[in-house]
Amino acid sequence: MESPKRLQNVFVVAERPAELHSFYESALGLQLKFRDKDRWIQYGVGNTSVALACREEAAPAVSGLVMVLEVDSFDGARERIAASGGEVLGTRDMGSHGAVLSLRDPEGNIVQLFRRQGTPTP
Repeated sequence: MESPKRLQNVFVVAERPAELHSFYESALGLQLKFRDKDRWIQYGVGNTSVALACREEAAPAVSGLVMVLEVDSFDGARERIAASGGEVLGTRDMGSHGAVLSLRDPEGNIVQLFRRQGTPTP
């Protein structure tokens, strides 16, 4: 198994993204990198991103923080996750952005694997 390439981003599932945006921008000085209305508000932080996501943009039943790891491929991921005591929750095609595979680790934490567009889908 190949190790993830990098931490793609961490996002906060927000009930009121616009209000949280004001906080993160003014209190923490985060610089806006990308915004899709109040659905996804992303900031550049070093070599990664921190984002605010509305509930509809998050994986099902997610709250709190989600770690997103960039990978080249999802090949074999489902089998490795299940064999290690995790649970695959599903995949989501995000068009030109790529795709994510959402999973729950053995303690119930949500993690997503992110694959850029143009890489193979299992």
